Amino acid sequence: MSTVLSSYLQGRDNNFNLIRFIAASLVLVSHCYPLTLGTGDTEPLKQLLGMTWGYLAVDIFFITSGFLVANSLFQRNHLLAFTWARVLRIYPALIVAVLFSVLVVGLIFTTHTPADYLSHPQTHEYVLKNITLFSGVEYELPGVFANLPYKNAVNGSLWTLPYEVKMYFYLALIGSFLIYLCKRTGTNVLKTAFLGIALAALVTNIVNHFYPFLSASYTRLFAVFFMGTAFFIYRDSIILSKKYFLPCLGILFLSAFDKDVFFIAYNILLPYLVFYIAYVPAGIIRHFNKAGDYSYGIYIYAFPVQQSVAAIIPGVSIPGMMLIAFIITFMLSFLSWHLIEKQAMKIKDRYIVLEQWLQTMRPAMASNRKR
Repeated sequence: MSTVLSSYLQGRDNNFNLIRFIAASLVLVSHCYPLTLGTGDTEPLKQLLGMTWGYLAVDIFFITSGFLVANSLFQRNHLLAFTWARVLRIYPALIVAVLFSVLVVGLIFTTHTPADYLSHPQTHEYVLKNITLFSGVEYELPGVFANLPYKNAVNGSLWTLPYEVKMYFYLALIGSFLIYLCKRTGTNVLKTAFLGIALAALVTNIVNHFYPFLSASYTRLFAVFFMGTAFFIYRDSIILSKKYFLPCLGILFLSAFDKDVFFIAYNILLPYLVFYIAYVPAGIIRHFNKAGDYSYGIYIYAFPVQQSVAAIIPGVSIPGMMLIAFIITFMLSFLSWHLIEKQAMKIKDRYIVLEQWLQTMRPAMASNRKR
């Protein structure tokens, strides 16, 4: 059966929660190697293809994010509502996770006294940078995890979040400008522009892989995010069909004979494979969607939990680390979803109150400028 992508967007019955859950779990699995051994070079996928499971998982996150966030922006067609929804999805759970790392993990494992630890400038910097994300992230807390195989890092997974926030900003800025341009000129340049951005980013990422001239992380994440966005923009033209999915999957597997060939095939084909899996497989697999979205919680809690396991059980095996860390992390992610994330999403429509407050403030602000 062949159906265009747009026909699947009418409801919320899809496999995105399952895909993100698996991706977040793959990040945990991938981190078990460096956090247990001190290096990730022994991870089997990295030896085979030159990339880790965590690398693949982050790309999947950004592809799905580019698609779903574009849906949010263009369907709402309201910049304040879009911004408010993104803030609620990222920050409440992140703030709690950062405080958990500082006030629970940090206090337990620091070699400093509690007073010295809490008053240390690095502790304050960890909190401030990681709950805002505006100036990058801070990975270390004073005296925490200094003697582990992977030294000092408290939550290395946070590195992607500033990129995520930047992609939201770029999408909102570009999208708003293109919508304005369409209205002023009476032309529909939006589709062509986003296709051009996605293709240019894809080519730049592939070229940069072989002949580095830009930040690899930046070009990579920009490319996969806006590939996801382009899939949303062209949702009426993209056909999800097994007759395309299976050849794409076959080409990807066959390309694994060479790491460089695989890299090219992977970057071109991954978005289509992700969206096919997200929307086409149905039946019992769809029940997972009703359970909740635990992926963000797994992502932001796994690293400090794994480091804690490494500190409590010196020499822990990789399978042992995977099992223990996953159980603890899942419990924290379960609480994060039901007590924080899900509750935060319930107030998405409160942007109307914020908008009304801003409207009441504008006359006062204008009056102050005249003075």
